Amino acid sequence: MAENETPPAEPTAEEISEQKAVRLGKRDRLNELADGLGGGAYPVALPITDTIPGVRARFITLVDPDTASGERVGVAGRVVHLRNTGKLCFASLQSGDGTRIQAMVSLGEVGEESLALWKEVVDLGDHLFVHGEVITSRRGELSIMVDSWQVAAKAVLPLPNLHSELSEETRVRSRYLDLIAREQARTNVLTRAKVNQSLRQTFTGLDFVEVETPMLQTLHGGASARPFVTRSNAFDTELFLRIAPELYLKRAVVGGIERVYEINRNFRNEGADSTHSPEFAMLEAYQAYGDYNSIADLTQLLIQNAALAVSGSHVVTWADGTEFDLGGQWARISMYGSLSEAIGEEITPETPIERLRELADAVDIEIEHPLAGKYVEELWEHHVKTGLTAPTFVMDFPLDTSPLVRWHRTTPGVVEKWDLYVRGFELATGYSELVDPVVQRERFVEQAKLAAGGDAEAMRLDEDFLRALEFGMPPSGGMGMGIDRLLMALTGLGIRETILFPLVK
Repeated sequence: MAENETPPAEPTAEEISEQKAVRLGKRDRLNELADGLGGGAYPVALPITDTIPGVRARFITLVDPDTASGERVGVAGRVVHLRNTGKLCFASLQSGDGTRIQAMVSLGEVGEESLALWKEVVDLGDHLFVHGEVITSRRGELSIMVDSWQVAAKAVLPLPNLHSELSEETRVRSRYLDLIAREQARTNVLTRAKVNQSLRQTFTGLDFVEVETPMLQTLHGGASARPFVTRSNAFDTELFLRIAPELYLKRAVVGGIERVYEINRNFRNEGADSTHSPEFAMLEAYQAYGDYNSIADLTQLLIQNAALAVSGSHVVTWADGTEFDLGGQWARISMYGSLSEAIGEEITPETPIERLRELADAVDIEIEHPLAGKYVEELWEHHVKTGLTAPTFVMDFPLDTSPLVRWHRTTPGVVEKWDLYVRGFELATGYSELVDPVVQRERFVEQAKLAAGGDAEAMRLDEDFLRALEFGMPPSGGMGMGIDRLLMALTGLGIRETILFPLVK
């Protein structure tokens, strides 16, 4: 399409309905010919010999105009361009990865009946099989001079206009159309696959074992979040979709699987925005005889290896062309220290909650909570978080907001926990794990009191998990990282772009 040419308008609902009726008629016509020329609208098998990307790679040196290779291939793809001109018809076939090749259908090669049928039944959007010699056209375009063809799957709805951008609404709600029309959408899928493969390779190289833990749980735990609630008819009991796999992975460590991880789906019945989704992919890992320092090293290695896998460098290029450096040794800052510096007043675990409320009110932070740590975290997010762009580990959180975390070995009132911030959002969190069953019970009891007081995010007391700890869990480091957010850090995209089929109203 010329630069100054206006793209055709999207068809109206009435026009689409009319086109569908016409295409359904063509489907019927193809099915009438199922035992003869044409083979039906939806054949079960086709004599494919090659892929479109494979043909392009094999004949990359075939560039001179009007050149015949002498080799014949059979390929299939979706029709994304169609031009019928008398005795010679053209179609551009697109493979799943977006690679295209031109098919040329001439009267001399296929005969009058086949050419007439082509003009009668082939539409944009159809999947098509073509067989013929690989050649170049008069313009030097790699093509297949078709000697036989067959509709592989008849499209009864027309494709959207491929010359103009799909609306965000269409891209999210009809991802299948997005994948057909937009290279970035296809790239996102491949990038995610490379990232998951890289994560598993890094873990394998460090002797970690991948496991699977329950999605349906009798008690929700492992994080402070509001769960989705369901019911089992077979067991006649209330169940929860997991908010985290943590408590089960720790059971595995107790059982002797000392380096364990899971890439899983988590569900949290909370808000949705540019960095949150109610259903999301999560990586969690636990390493016996590690702590929050060693698990931070592991997390940095996992992310940097993923960057290498998708871009060949620690410097990744986002979808908008921005370069973002994930290399080097990442900064580690103290939550209390960075907050104190930002507001010009020393804040410690001993700072009275009344003073924290005053500081929150002064900057219009609306919060009413019995835990002083909640105020510290909210104040930190307001004053410090927005200034973090480069990868940064924020270390040492308030004790009262982290019920599964070991207390700090030198600083009273805080725990050995970090959050990793990249691009200004939280990407991962890591702990020195709390393995003392007596203290863990005390923490759970405190959480149970909060739950009884109406805190829907508070954890429940899990007797079976406590019993597992009583058999002895070695000192360990643990981490959790959102896979969707990792893709955001690597691509610069929002969360609805990194999830293939995001939940929408």
